[in-house]
Amino acid sequence: MTASVPAEPERRESKAARTAKPFPRSARLLRHADFERVYKLGRRHFSASLTAFYLLRPESEAARSATSGPRIGFTVGRALGGAVQRNRMKRRLREAVRLCGLPGQAGADVVINPKKSLLVIDFAEVVNEVRRAFVVIEGKLLGKAGAESELAARKKPSGRQTPTA
Repeated sequence: MTASVPAEPERRESKAARTAKPFPRSARLLRHADFERVYKLGRRHFSASLTAFYLLRPESEAARSATSGPRIGFTVGRALGGAVQRNRMKRRLREAVRLCGLPGQAGADVVINPKKSLLVIDFAEVVNEVRRAFVVIEGKLLGKAGAESELAARKKPSGRQTPTA
Protein backbone atom coordinates (compact mmCIF):
# COMPACT_ATOMS: atom_id res chain seq x y z
CA MET A 1 0.00 0.00 0.00
CA THR A 2 1.29 3.43 -0.82
CA ALA A 3 1.00 6.24 1.59
CA SER A 4 -0.98 9.09 0.24
CA VAL A 5 0.47 12.50 0.73
CA PRO A 6 -2.12 15.20 1.19
CA ALA A 7 -2.03 17.79 -1.50
CA GLU A 8 -0.71 21.16 -0.49
CA PRO A 9 -3.57 23.59 -0.01
CA GLU A 10 -3.97 26.10 -2.78
CA ARG A 11 -2.59 29.47 -1.82
CA ARG A 12 -4.88 32.32 -2.59
CA GLU A 13 -3.65 35.84 -2.73
CA SER A 14 -6.05 38.51 -1.71
CA LYS A 15 -6.78 41.33 -4.10
CA ALA A 16 -5.02 43.74 -1.73
CA ALA A 17 -1.88 41.59 -1.71
CA ARG A 18 -1.73 41.53 -5.51
CA THR A 19 -2.13 45.30 -5.86
CA ALA A 20 0.00 46.32 -2.88
CA LYS A 21 3.23 48.14 -3.51
CA PRO A 22 6.27 46.27 -2.25
CA PHE A 23 8.76 47.84 0.13
CA PRO A 24 11.30 48.91 -2.52
CA ARG A 25 14.95 47.97 -2.17
CA SER A 26 15.97 51.58 -2.84
CA ALA A 27 14.10 52.60 0.33
CA ARG A 28 15.92 50.06 2.52
CA LEU A 29 19.00 50.59 4.63
CA LEU A 30 21.29 47.71 3.69
CA ARG A 31 24.95 48.46 4.42
CA HIS A 32 26.44 47.74 7.84
CA ALA A 33 28.31 51.05 7.76
CA ASP A 34 25.02 52.92 7.34
CA PHE A 35 23.51 51.13 10.35
CA GLU A 36 26.60 51.93 12.44
CA ARG A 37 26.51 55.60 11.40
CA VAL A 38 22.85 55.92 12.43
CA TYR A 39 23.52 54.22 15.79
CA LYS A 40 26.58 56.33 16.60
CA LEU A 41 25.54 59.75 15.30
CA GLY A 42 21.76 59.59 15.25
CA ARG A 43 18.99 60.37 17.68
CA ARG A 44 16.39 58.00 19.18
CA HIS A 45 12.64 57.87 19.45
CA PHE A 46 11.17 55.44 22.00
CA SER A 47 7.72 53.87 22.00
CA ALA A 48 6.09 50.95 23.79
CA SER A 49 7.14 48.25 21.34
CA LEU A 50 9.97 49.75 19.28
CA THR A 51 12.89 52.14 19.28
CA ALA A 52 13.64 54.15 16.15
CA PHE A 53 17.11 55.55 15.53
CA TYR A 54 17.29 58.29 12.91
CA LEU A 55 19.85 60.51 11.27
CA LEU A 56 19.65 63.09 8.50
CA ARG A 57 21.82 61.93 5.59
CA PRO A 58 24.74 64.19 4.64
CA GLU A 59 24.31 66.09 1.38
CA SER A 60 27.17 64.18 -0.29
CA GLU A 61 25.62 60.81 0.53
CA ALA A 62 22.10 61.93 -0.37
CA ALA A 63 23.34 62.88 -3.85
CA ARG A 64 24.85 59.40 -4.36
CA SER A 65 21.77 57.62 -3.02
CA ALA A 66 19.21 56.20 -5.45
CA THR A 67 16.37 57.66 -3.41
CA SER A 68 15.96 61.19 -2.11
CA GLY A 69 13.56 60.13 0.63
CA PRO A 70 14.22 58.17 3.77
CA ARG A 71 15.81 54.73 3.92
CA ILE A 72 14.50 52.30 6.53
CA GLY A 73 16.41 49.44 8.16
CA PHE A 74 15.42 46.84 10.74
CA THR A 75 17.53 45.15 13.40
CA VAL A 76 16.32 42.37 15.64
CA GLY A 77 18.79 40.99 18.15
CA ARG A 78 19.08 37.34 19.12
CA ALA A 79 17.97 38.16 22.65
CA LEU A 80 14.44 38.70 21.30
CA GLY A 81 13.93 35.06 20.34
CA GLY A 82 14.73 32.42 17.82
CA ALA A 83 14.95 32.92 14.08
CA VAL A 84 11.22 32.35 13.59
CA GLN A 85 10.26 35.06 16.08
CA ARG A 86 12.88 37.49 14.80
CA ASN A 87 11.79 37.02 11.20
CA ARG A 88 8.14 37.46 12.21
CA MET A 89 9.03 40.76 13.87
CA LYS A 90 10.83 41.96 10.75
CA ARG A 91 7.91 40.96 8.51
CA ARG A 92 5.43 42.78 10.76
CA LEU A 93 7.59 45.90 10.81
CA ARG A 94 8.19 45.83 7.05
CA GLU A 95 4.46 45.54 6.40
CA ALA A 96 3.68 48.32 8.90
CA VAL A 97 6.16 50.63 7.17
CA ARG A 98 4.70 49.72 3.78
CA LEU A 99 1.15 50.46 5.00
CA CYS A 100 2.17 53.77 6.59
CA GLY A 101 4.00 54.88 3.50
CA LEU A 102 7.51 56.22 3.60
CA PRO A 103 7.66 59.37 5.68
CA GLY A 104 8.04 62.70 3.90
CA GLN A 105 10.86 63.88 1.73
CA ALA A 106 13.51 64.25 4.41
CA GLY A 107 16.64 62.39 3.27
CA ALA A 108 17.09 60.46 6.50
CA ASP A 109 18.17 57.00 7.52
CA VAL A 110 15.93 55.28 10.06
CA VAL A 111 16.70 52.04 11.90
CA ILE A 112 13.78 50.41 13.69
CA ASN A 113 14.67 48.14 16.59
CA PRO A 114 11.65 46.22 18.00
CA LYS A 115 11.05 45.12 21.57
CA LYS A 116 9.80 41.68 22.58
CA SER A 117 6.24 43.00 23.01
CA LEU A 118 5.97 43.51 19.22
CA LEU A 119 5.03 39.83 18.80
CA VAL A 120 2.05 39.92 21.14
CA ILE A 121 0.41 43.26 20.40
CA ASP A 122 -2.24 43.70 17.74
CA PHE A 123 -0.93 44.53 14.26
CA ALA A 124 -3.04 47.70 14.10
CA GLU A 125 -1.15 48.94 17.16
CA VAL A 126 2.17 48.19 15.42
CA VAL A 127 1.05 50.28 12.44
CA ASN A 128 -0.01 53.11 14.75
CA GLU A 129 3.33 53.09 16.57
CA VAL A 130 5.29 53.13 13.31
CA ARG A 131 3.12 55.97 11.98
CA ARG A 132 3.58 57.98 15.20
CA ALA A 133 7.34 57.38 15.12
CA PHE A 134 7.54 58.63 11.52
CA VAL A 135 5.52 61.76 12.37
CA VAL A 136 7.77 62.56 15.34
CA ILE A 137 10.97 61.86 13.39
CA GLU A 138 9.86 63.92 10.42
CA GLY A 139 8.87 66.81 12.68
CA LYS A 140 12.21 66.79 14.45
CA LEU A 141 14.21 66.47 11.23
CA LEU A 142 12.30 69.15 9.36
CA GLY A 143 12.40 71.42 12.38
CA LYS A 144 16.15 70.91 12.62
CA ALA A 145 16.67 71.31 8.86
CA GLY A 146 14.45 74.40 8.84
CA ALA A 147 16.35 75.91 11.75
CA GLU A 148 19.71 75.16 10.11
CA SER A 149 18.67 76.74 6.80
CA GLU A 150 17.30 79.79 8.63
CA LEU A 151 20.53 80.12 10.61
CA ALA A 152 22.59 79.81 7.42
CA ALA A 153 20.45 82.50 5.77
CA ARG A 154 21.06 84.82 8.73
CA LYS A 155 24.82 84.25 8.69
CA LYS A 156 25.08 84.78 4.95
CA PRO A 157 26.08 88.37 4.22
CA SER A 158 23.66 90.00 1.85
CA GLY A 159 26.15 92.44 0.41
CA ARG A 160 27.79 95.54 1.78
CA GLN A 161 25.34 98.04 3.14
CA THR A 162 26.22 101.61 3.84
CA PRO A 163 24.46 103.50 6.57
CA THR A 164 22.09 106.16 5.39
CA ALA A 165 21.83 109.55 7.06
